[in-house]
Amino acid sequence: MKLSQFKFKLPEEQIALYPHHVVHEYENENGEKEVYRMTRRDESRLMVVHKKSEQIEMFRKDADGNPIEGEYLQFRDALNYFDEGDVFIFNDTQVFPARLYGTKEKTDAKIEVFLLRELNEEMRLWDVLVEPARKIRIGNKLFFDDTSTMVAEVIDNTTSRGRTLRFLYDCPHDEFKRELFALGEAPLPRYIIDKREVHHAEPQDMEDFQCIFAKNEGAVTAPATGLHFTREMMKRMEIRGIDAAFITLHCGLGTFHDIEVEDLTKHKMDSEQMIIPAKACQQVNDAKVAGHRVCAIGTSVVKATESAVGTDGMLKEFDGWTNKFIFPPYDFGLADSMMANFYHPLSTLLMQTAAFGGYDLVMEAYHKAVKNGYMFGCFGDSLLILND
Repeated sequence: MKLSQFKFKLPEEQIALYPHHVVHEYENENGEKEVYRMTRRDESRLMVVHKKSEQIEMFRKDADGNPIEGEYLQFRDALNYFDEGDVFIFNDTQVFPARLYGTKEKTDAKIEVFLLRELNEEMRLWDVLVEPARKIRIGNKLFFDDTSTMVAEVIDNTTSRGRTLRFLYDCPHDEFKRELFALGEAPLPRYIIDKREVHHAEPQDMEDFQCIFAKNEGAVTAPATGLHFTREMMKRMEIRGIDAAFITLHCGLGTFHDIEVEDLTKHKMDSEQMIIPAKACQQVNDAKVAGHRVCAIGTSVVKATESAVGTDGMLKEFDGWTNKFIFPPYDFGLADSMMANFYHPLSTLLMQTAAFGGYDLVMEAYHKAVKNGYMFGCFGDSLLILND
């Protein structure tokens, strides 16, 4: 397929800058009005696409099964489409505070450093992106706090914006990581940061940009669909007998890179580290053999499981890297249903969703989403694709 086939007009006001929330106004002790934003992860909108019947659901139904116009499905309603014995596959990667702000030695020029991954624990080497890149050269020292305690030296250029930094911080590694991350902030995508009134992350963002089940540190962006799950939803899953399997794919920035070729077969994805443990394989494969549904929660899970599924349709253990790029047409080998957020035009995440649900049907769903005011992006609304 061609890149231009995934273009559509997305109004800026439909890009979610915060998770779904309710706003409370109150007067403080000085009589001034203040606003409190309460996050409600599982109350965002949900659209349901049925692949075989090609039906698209947006509204809840009355007792007779008729849609109630204007009463949109919420994310929490997704559980109503699954039964005991079905299994959800989650990505339990944990986002770390990857965006740092500092200054360049001598000039005091402001710089942004985005941590990508630690290369060498003993030597404190990190792979990073820097902005503005033209000012950051090999040998420069960068300072990240007022006391000049956290200092890094640029020791290599890796790409036009990429650098290798060596942090000059002599202490046990756990203490170094704790101090480094204390200086960082939530690595929200630029399309969120740049559109907010204040162009930086807020204290609440580190919690909002983290799945409640996250446990394996290594991601620099969140597996967005997992952000909608609450502890209440996980408990309801347990009560309904829906199993939860956990795999790890450390989400990188590759999904945000612009595709620069019209022919999608020529686009190369960045590699991301992934681990699929034996327990997850057993849970998923047992469900498949028993004829139950297997639902991939998010595009990162689909990428991981399609990188590790065998020719027999069973999930295999995996510990390594994947740069799999999925776009239509694609024959999926593992999950029969998936949840995904609504994503930007021309994005690889939209392409993967269209491959799973069928190009025409998913693009129809996207046009309905735009027309009906659904929110897009990491904090946006969601799409459930069922194979019925």
